[in-house]
Amino acid sequence: MGQRLTQIATRTGDDGTTGLGDGSRVPKDHLRVEAMGDVDELNSSLGVVLAEPLPDEVRAVLVRIQHELFNLGGELAVPGFELLKDDALLHLDQALADYNSRLPPLAEFILPAGTRSAALTHVSRAIARRAERAVVHLSHIESLRPAPQKYLNRLSDLLFVLARILNRANLDGLGGDDVYWQSERLAREGG
Repeated sequence: MGQRLTQIATRTGDDGTTGLGDGSRVPKDHLRVEAMGDVDELNSSLGVVLAEPLPDEVRAVLVRIQHELFNLGGELAVPGFELLKDDALLHLDQALADYNSRLPPLAEFILPAGTRSAALTHVSRAIARRAERAVVHLSHIESLRPAPQKYLNRLSDLLFVLARILNRANLDGLGGDDVYWQSERLAREGG
């Protein structure tokens, strides 16, 4: 990676451009910058989740994900650079299999609700989907490795599962189960 920032207010972006890690400048509304911003927002939203009471093992998973997202953002910031390692995707797959095996199968759709930590995790999941869309869009105009797109896709799945885990963690006395969508069609059919 390039040099570390020693000064935050450089005023070099006043013209509507920003610098990438390779020294090039692009407009601030460039698809690469949008993707970087969505990944940054996702990482920030996970920081909010981490400010909540969480089971220690979930906390450890989310802290590792924050570091991996920083790597992913760095990879986006430097065209042609590889920073997100293969084991990051493997880690997500293992965590997803582990946590999913602890949950009952879903028979209905659930709402992004429940305990505060679960609801915040659902917000992060939605941001992960937006970041994934931004990376996919960028990949249509620039060559990207498939790893960032795969990582964000799997991460959103894991965040969905972790929200379900957090609804059952009962750390704040409010946990217990998912919040199920009340389908009018199912209600009419007696479901």
